[in-house]
Amino acid sequence: MENFETSAIRTQTERTQFDEHSTPLYLTSSFIFQDAEDMRASFAEEKPKNLYSRFSNPNVTEFTEKIAKMEGAETGYAFATGMAAIYSTFAALLSAGDHIVSCQSVFGSTHTLFTKYFPKWNIETTYFKAEDAENVEKLIKPNTKVLYLETPTNPAIEILDLEFFGKIAKKHNLIFIVDNCFATPYLQQPVKYGADVVVHSATKLIDGQGRVLGGIAVGKAELIREIYLFARNTGPALSPFNAWILSKSLETLAIRVEKHCENALKVAEFLESHPNVELVKYPFLKSHPSYEIAKKQMKLGGNIVAFEIKGGIEGGRNFLNKIKMCSLSANLGDTRTIVTHPASTTHSKLTDEERNEVGITAGLVRCSVGLENIDDIIADLKQALD
Repeated sequence: MENFETSAIRTQTERTQFDEHSTPLYLTSSFIFQDAEDMRASFAEEKPKNLYSRFSNPNVTEFTEKIAKMEGAETGYAFATGMAAIYSTFAALLSAGDHIVSCQSVFGSTHTLFTKYFPKWNIETTYFKAEDAENVEKLIKPNTKVLYLETPTNPAIEILDLEFFGKIAKKHNLIFIVDNCFATPYLQQPVKYGADVVVHSATKLIDGQGRVLGGIAVGKAELIREIYLFARNTGPALSPFNAWILSKSLETLAIRVEKHCENALKVAEFLESHPNVELVKYPFLKSHPSYEIAKKQMKLGGNIVAFEIKGGIEGGRNFLNKIKMCSLSANLGDTRTIVTHPASTTHSKLTDEERNEVGITAGLVRCSVGLENIDDIIADLKQALD
């Protein structure tokens, strides 16, 4: 494989007759055929050809090929959103009566799929806590089909050992699916540790500028084939425009993520020293309980810092109300620093007990550290905490 940055910049669709340097936008719903035989052979998949932009499109193909290369995966399929990627992956690979084993700390919408929608189709999920990972084998049943996890987790920033889970999945012949959204392929490649499918919300660090929605699943060709056939018939395709934006974004992913991580580590170190902060979770802080695992499988610590403010829910609200420069938003992975207080916003409908189960304490704040000057980021956090 070419070096990461070179693949991100030089993986491009074939040039047209106009010899453009930068890939053009292919804003077309469909494609034409030369004659009846060309049309027949194309639909029979005897030759690689774009038929219809719900199935494939040059911009979407370029984006998909880049991510597959970056992740060290065989192939992939891109979606309109990260949740479309997650839902389609499960829907394509599972049948009624199947069982999922998943880390308890997962994105809220993924949790809703597992607990509200999949049970309608007799697909059951059993959760394990990150700190209880060594007992995960006890949860595997004869009908278990998938082992699923995020690392780092959202929003508690727990780190799960990909090598450990990859070996368990292989031993029990499970499909190992990893949400790699927080790390990006630049910091971590789960395929190296045995992941069969890797999913991303490209809306986050892959776009990196808070502009467009997108999602992707990459992995083993035979599994992606099933996901592709499901998506081709159900229609959650990524738009060519968004694919073009995301492919351009990948050209600067490495350099952006490096700076995000540098800023995030400085923010984490500042927060650890602040008297109104009870606890800081960041993978590359030595105080993180899974620091050694993070160092083993991640190049750097990512851009998300979680911290516990003294004063519970009121302390969290007070902090948000005092923020001046940083944005109050539910997104993450933007050039702009974003702060979120899950207990009073994204997870406010959960009971205290349910929130604590997934590591969302009353004063927990999630900070997506951006690319502003580090002194300005810290000054804003400091005045809000003081």
